[in-house]
Amino acid sequence: MASPFAAMNTAQSGVTMAGRWLDTIGHNISNINTYTSVDDEPFRARYLVIQEAEGELATGNGVQLQRITQAEGDAPVIFDPSNPLANEEGLVQGPLVDMTGQMSDMIIAQRAYQINLKVISTAYDAYKSALQIGR
Repeated sequence: MASPFAAMNTAQSGVTMAGRWLDTIGHNISNINTYTSVDDEPFRARYLVIQEAEGELATGNGVQLQRITQAEGDAPVIFDPSNPLANEEGLVQGPLVDMTGQMSDMIIAQRAYQINLKVISTAYDAYKSALQIGR
């Protein structure tokens, strides 16, 4: 049997994951200017893989973090001879961060956060009103 507060519990997991998603996006954006030497591993943006939480019911259990992945591919090589990390040819590696994608993800994560908070608020009001019926 589902909890009487299932809506709040489900939305709470959504708020938690949206908050974690926003933190991850913030970390990725803050490293947009992280350069490395061409011999070192570049900064790679991190991405959360989120799945439906497991439980006794097929749906309505909220979400949970499955794993964290990193951006794949080759880092951009930039000519910057004034950079102290530059090699003999003046090359450094830039980070693997898609700023446009990160900004789009940030908007989606903010909306998910707001919507889940609204569900919690609405469920709270509904439960409060239900308690008033017997008075």
